[in-house]
Amino acid sequence: MSKSMMKAVRVHDFGDPGVLKLEDVERPEPQSGEVLVRVVYAAVIPLDWKIRSGILKDIFPQPLPYIPGAVFSGNIESVGDNVTEFKVGDFVFGKMKGTYSEYGIVSVSEPYLNGLLHVPKNLKLEDAATIGAGAESAWKALFTEGNLESGQTVLIHAAAGGVGQFAVQLAKWKGAKVIGTASSANLDYVKSLGADQVIDYTTNPFEDVVKDVDLVIDTVGGSTQDRSWSVLKPSGCLVSLVQPPSQEKAREFEVKAKLSTAFPTYDDNIAVAQLLADGTIKAEIDRIYPLSEVKEAHIRSEGRHSRGRILLSANPV
Repeated sequence: MSKSMMKAVRVHDFGDPGVLKLEDVERPEPQSGEVLVRVVYAAVIPLDWKIRSGILKDIFPQPLPYIPGAVFSGNIESVGDNVTEFKVGDFVFGKMKGTYSEYGIVSVSEPYLNGLLHVPKNLKLEDAATIGAGAESAWKALFTEGNLESGQTVLIHAAAGGVGQFAVQLAKWKGAKVIGTASSANLDYVKSLGADQVIDYTTNPFEDVVKDVDLVIDTVGGSTQDRSWSVLKPSGCLVSLVQPPSQEKAREFEVKAKLSTAFPTYDDNIAVAQLLADGTIKAEIDRIYPLSEVKEAHIRSEGRHSRGRILLSANPV
């Protein structure tokens, strides 16, 4: 009896985008407590190409070959035994291993279902695919780690990016004053998201015009993080999504500093999804590539100048 097959992107050796190969592989079957999801959209996030390049192989060991990707939206194709929360045809979003493929397996046997969620009514699948590592990262950096409150001021670096776009909108929804940094081409876009002030980082050093902020959201790292300490008020907080901030610097400037490592809760993700479904916040899709153009998608992501999230289309809706 022939096995059911599917298309999937696989990596056999770490390296540049050329190592991404679209291949025919055996389609998995759900076991007890599992569902088979039909991937419609897979998000391309920076962690994907950092793992593919090999620079994180000591931090995230990855047996070869592997299928990249962790964030997706789609629908339930089939269910294994002892699955009651989901049924065939349900539209879902969340995280699973190997989303750069037509199908994948998600375990729903855990009592706390953080990996797979139902798509709310009126939420498009392409928007649902931006929540993992985009909207959820913004939520946990602002609220879980940063404890942002109404009336406070937040500086968001790379405010037009996949995380920044949501951070601006969520901070405004919370009632904060929002300052964003962006390139010249994205100034009007970031203003349209609700930012009170937008700084062109290509012409104006932000540290010359910003002071006394309660929270800095760092999605850039490097010199941008180094220059951010001076804009914080005493007892302020810097939350980085890209590199551990210096605790020595934090003590010097009498502020708090965190690497965003908290996991978003089920309720957090449901709240974000409903805000998107209601139109309270919106998702910006930079580009959607077919699986066959995965190399181009990674090249664009590595260029770090995309506006919003990059997606792969694995199956038609």
